[in-house]
Amino acid sequence: MTTGAPSRADTNRRRILDVALTELLRDPDASMDQIARAAGVVRRTVYGHFPSREALVSTLVDGAVEAVAAAHAEGREGVADPAEAVARGTIAVWEVADRYRILVALAQRSVTMQGIRERLTPVRAACAEILAQGLEQGVFVSPLPPEALAAVHEQMLFALMEAVNDGLLPARDAGPSAAVTLLAAVGVPGSRATELVAKLTA
Repeated sequence: MTTGAPSRADTNRRRILDVALTELLRDPDASMDQIARAAGVVRRTVYGHFPSREALVSTLVDGAVEAVAAAHAEGREGVADPAEAVARGTIAVWEVADRYRILVALAQRSVTMQGIRERLTPVRAACAEILAQGLEQGVFVSPLPPEALAAVHEQMLFALMEAVNDGLLPARDAGPSAAVTLLAAVGVPGSRATELVAKLTA
């Protein structure tokens, strides 16, 4: 059975989301009116798909989480070494998350940090599995159990996003820096972490 072409409503919804992301990354305070004008539709059309600005932001966050989960899975796929899996997964996630880092800060106003963390539960669980393997193999060293360690890693990534947003860390350096930082947090020697990440990003 073949599916037909997207309906006009679906096309409009997709365009509104794409334009909204661009506008909000440019201006976190962009109004629904601004988004409607940029999308080339009337305000009523935007509200027909998203009853509030909060609903629009929430939908964008859902899309961001899906992209992050897919990138994390692809980055670690087929990698047996836990350290390399953490590094590859982090670099892959950052390449996607960098586009959404302003959105994460914006979403905290409406979606709440707890809401974002709940959406990231599957990604956090996958991270915990890798960390558990590394701890069992002696590749990683930490007094924390894997689940708590995965939560720490997640918060470190959010903190690095904020550091980039605040101009404390150049965006171009953030992905590799994040990977080295997360490896160091699980006891991988700095020289080994730096060498591994440099090899993966060469």
